[in-house]
Amino acid sequence: MFSVNSLGFLVLLAVFVPLWFTARPDRRWQWMLAANLLFYLSIDVPGLFVLLASAALVWLSAKNVRPGMPRRRRWIALGLSAALAPLLLLKYSGMFADAAGTLLGIPLWDGSGLLQPLGLAYFSLQLASYLIDVSRGDLAPEPLYARVLCYASFFFSITQGPFNRYGTLMPQLAAPTRFDSHRLWRGAMRMAWGYFKKYAIAERAAVVVSAAFSTPEIYDTSQLVFGTVLYSFQLYADFSGYTDIVLGAGEILGLRLPENFRQPFLAATVRELWSRWHISLSQWFRDYVYIPLGGNRKGTARRDANLILTFLASGLWHGANWTYLVWGGLHGGIQAIENHLLWRKKITRLSTRIFGIAGTFTVFVVTFTIFRADSIAAAAEYFRCLVTTPGFDVFSKYWELGLTSRLDLLMLLAGIAALVAVDILHECGVHLRDRIAVSPLPVRWLVYECALFAFLLMGRFLSGGAFLYARY
Repeated sequence: MFSVNSLGFLVLLAVFVPLWFTARPDRRWQWMLAANLLFYLSIDVPGLFVLLASAALVWLSAKNVRPGMPRRRRWIALGLSAALAPLLLLKYSGMFADAAGTLLGIPLWDGSGLLQPLGLAYFSLQLASYLIDVSRGDLAPEPLYARVLCYASFFFSITQGPFNRYGTLMPQLAAPTRFDSHRLWRGAMRMAWGYFKKYAIAERAAVVVSAAFSTPEIYDTSQLVFGTVLYSFQLYADFSGYTDIVLGAGEILGLRLPENFRQPFLAATVRELWSRWHISLSQWFRDYVYIPLGGNRKGTARRDANLILTFLASGLWHGANWTYLVWGGLHGGIQAIENHLLWRKKITRLSTRIFGIAGTFTVFVVTFTIFRADSIAAAAEYFRCLVTTPGFDVFSKYWELGLTSRLDLLMLLAGIAALVAVDILHECGVHLRDRIAVSPLPVRWLVYECALFAFLLMGRFLSGGAFLYARY
């Protein structure tokens, strides 16, 4: 198996890098396609057939959707159906059948046994964006099906993003990039930071989060607050850690993949949060949902409605659960309210920004508690227990939340402190990789040794460790 959190991924990358740089630039996309298919086959053989069929129909449709072509709308409808129908049918049909069954008072099928192809939510939107870009005249239709398949199955980002645009990614696969040892070290450092986030922060936080959310009724307020705050850091460390790994791997190959995070917990408004969190998804929904709905061009009321509809769609994209719809609706609604607040711009200024950061982080924690819960009822129960069970046992009875020792707790808090410190430095324009790169050789190796020791000391490696966003 070559999943990103496995040793197999590093082996695949070690084999692929020399092949990449020895191949002719115009042939590199073929090597990438081979790696994509190998990666996919190692994890999900049945799902590959869905990907192959969707890519084929979108490729065929895109050849017939240029402005002015006959039956253009029919081809657009066919292509969008090919891109999005598998997502709607395989991921959401059970959710809506259950809702319909509840309304009708009769049991319907739940869809739990349906195939869930690897990266379905990602390759569906990428194929849709390719088709729409061609239909708008922004891209020329690709004559080779294999290249569209290469784009849709890009193994660096098919499971968790970032979302790539065809016109940005595919030309890079043919760029005459040469091997650069400096770029290799920079990419390796970014990958190492991603693995640190995953194994030193996210995996240890997952123990506490799972305990708190599974049985909230047995914990006091301080423990439940700790659990839900830790979930925010777990999700951030897990998801941004994955992104660092694949962007670092791309950097080694000379590929500039989209940044997906930019210090999101330092955002001063919810609107600013979404320019820093899952950036490539936010941009996809902006370009292909919000703007086509009218954006902010048709008055204030329409703008607010478009925001809410866009975030409802984003919530639905995340999963077949009403918690995601509520979460998306809340984020859209809060942004619509922010647009009418006179102090919205003042809160982002340096003198008052700390209050905006605190408020935005609170919104993040509360709404993502709903996001994390198994159901709306489970989220309500979590909040009920949080306000009705007073106490402050979170640090004195750390073992109740699954931590094995006080050192385990300190390691977790130290990891979060390191994460926050690095984000603050980046926000201030201090980039550690740049500083390390220009340091004398003995200093660089001392940093590498200390980083390796910290990773081995603080990492939690025996938990299985699937990435959280791989299921969305």
